[in-house]
Amino acid sequence: MATENSVPSALKASSAGDASKNTVQSLAKGFRILEAFTAQEPELTMAEVARRSGLDNATAFRFLNTLVDIGYVQRVPDTRLFRLSLKVLDLGFDAIAHADLRTRARPILRALVGEINEAASIGVLDGPDVLYAERIQAGLTRLGVDIRIGSRVPAYSTAVGYAILAWLPQDMQARVLDAQPRQKLTDHTLTELDTILERLKTVRAKGYALSDQETVSGLYVVAAPVLDVDGVPVAGLSVAAPAMNTSLDDFESATAPAVVHAASELARALQPSGGFIPPTLIPTRTRK
Repeated sequence: MATENSVPSALKASSAGDASKNTVQSLAKGFRILEAFTAQEPELTMAEVARRSGLDNATAFRFLNTLVDIGYVQRVPDTRLFRLSLKVLDLGFDAIAHADLRTRARPILRALVGEINEAASIGVLDGPDVLYAERIQAGLTRLGVDIRIGSRVPAYSTAVGYAILAWLPQDMQARVLDAQPRQKLTDHTLTELDTILERLKTVRAKGYALSDQETVSGLYVVAAPVLDVDGVPVAGLSVAAPAMNTSLDDFESATAPAVVHAASELARALQPSGGFIPPTLIPTRTRK
């Protein structure tokens, strides 16, 4: 008969055996690779990654190449360095920052939807697209607008995209805009890079972006940036109205001030969360 002391030992041994059978060691190694990168050392050589993750060079090389292929790690151009991509940051940003963004945005968005404005949204820049993180909608179905949480729209074609891009450095604007083919979604969509870059200057000067049926025919949209404590755009806040209900001038004069104020209000609400620096703004090391 087992003693009281021998039972826990047997259970522990059994539990350890079950744990090893129910875990995937290669997945654990992949996360150790990702954890090798830190805020202090965001860029590492393959040998540095191997040493920090406790793996041999050959194994680290295979894991790094796999992570590059699926988009979680990037090679730093013209060096032997690797760094985490925005896709890794999205895992945490989507789970934490987007949740906080959505929670704080909902009451502000609801206050913007009324008789004229039939939808209010929050969008974030995800690669070359705007990803809609929250949306309050009272109408627009008659226009065939099917934008919901998780929908993606090319940044060059939407007021939210302009509102975010206008507060980024011009070289970053160009990289985002050139990351995918720019096609006309409507007759009003701008696709020439130089024209878009010039318009971004106007957007920044005005403090908001105005879209005249550039994403969807028959839809006016105005958007303003949500800036973090460092002045970096973390999102864009927009409202939309059917063109049949108002003129573009009346829509702009009645809506733009409220949208700019709402974006500033949301920015203040998010300030306790701190700032966010896109990876493309992190300085790179020159070591080879």
